[in-house]
Amino acid sequence: MSEVGETLNLIATRRDGKRTVHYCLMFFLVGWLTFGIGWLVWYHKLSGRIGVEQAARGLPVTVTATTYWLWNILGSLIIVGPFIYTYKLLHAMNDLCADYNARG
Repeated sequence: MSEVGETLNLIATRRDGKRTVHYCLMFFLVGWLTFGIGWLVWYHKLSGRIGVEQAARGLPVTVTATTYWLWNILGSLIIVGPFIYTYKLLHAMNDLCADYNARG
């Protein structure tokens, strides 16, 4: 997840002017201090930012904040939801990276 955040910063910061907090900082410090709320916020913002970047590049939007809440949180009730969310997240990042490598 550290690489996902850093790569998203590389790809999207020039366009939106935002920076995603490094995952290690979130995992080891902020998440524990906020009793898990920080993790929810971090994933929500990350997923939303990926969706916005996909839309800005003309790619099909496959990951949004809604995807996170439905698949990772609500989908955990059916056990496989977080796996589907992780697949969608990594697939979206691969698409963004391919587009970034092709068009900059």
